[in-house]
Amino acid sequence: MTATSIQLDNLDDLRAYVYAQLCEQNELELGAFPIVERILVRGRHPCGILFCLHGPRSTRMTAIWETDRNTILFYNTSGQRVGKVRLVQAPALVPAGT
Repeated sequence: MTATSIQLDNLDDLRAYVYAQLCEQNELELGAFPIVERILVRGRHPCGILFCLHGPRSTRMTAIWETDRNTILFYNTSGQRVGKVRLVQAPALVPAGT
């Protein structure tokens, strides 16, 4: 597992990147499976986003964007970390509707 650095300008770019990486890591066709996300909160303040790709045969692949460390951690179906990406600059984490 190697750590790389990338530049993402906004949350839409972050979502697209995470989805593409999860599909690529698990050899899934882009757009064939749904992905959901949940904002992670610590002490009433958002601290990241959990992404979960629902794949075939009820498998789930996940990624977590940690705002404190400005990294995206990728996990396989058994929960083992399989990748780590550091963001050069963090997009603003703003809940929907604000």
